[in-house]
Amino acid sequence: MNEKIIGVSLRITSAENYKEIRDSISHDLVLFLQKLNLIPILIPNVISNIPEFLNEVNISGIILSGGDNLGDYPLRDESEIKILDYAISKKIPTIGICRGMQVINSFFGGKTKRSGNTTHVSSSHKIELTERSFFDNQRTIIVNSYHNNIINSNCIGKDLIPFAYSKLDDTIEGFTHNEFPITGVMWHPERKPTDESSELFKKIFK
Repeated sequence: MNEKIIGVSLRITSAENYKEIRDSISHDLVLFLQKLNLIPILIPNVISNIPEFLNEVNISGIILSGGDNLGDYPLRDESEIKILDYAISKKIPTIGICRGMQVINSFFGGKTKRSGNTTHVSSSHKIELTERSFFDNQRTIIVNSYHNNIINSNCIGKDLIPFAYSKLDDTIEGFTHNEFPITGVMWHPERKPTDESSELFKKIFK
């Protein structure tokens, strides 16, 4: 079946009725990956040696998942920086989803701004694609939106090349790195997946 193992970072959540915090992941991402013959290996935030862990599981790709803002949980921020460091050192295909894209942008010296555009949150909208996009012969697609944080041309990180834009507020919806196999998207491909969602992941983890 030619299945590939994909390491997935985890968000941190509080457990109702328990005085503890937990790592978690949405079911839709796991279900989406399985349909593409991608096997998710979850990367706990409390692993003491993330590079050693990733070496042992022999991953073929990495997903920096969505949820939370940068700075909400420093432990998660630190874990994902280590994961990204590892991905770069091994040149492992990596995609950052929403928050994950923001992590990548910050890693390369960029910043995230707060959006004042209420039409950008919890609604589908059209994005414009460049010739560098993952979508053959398409110049626009419709994507979902669950974020108040935005990245524009004034705050994008070094060597990150945009391939998708939103004209709603002149923001960057997708980028790739100029040297490493790293991609970021501000939408959630795993939520109500489209043909474009599958195409994106197939090309990144080919």
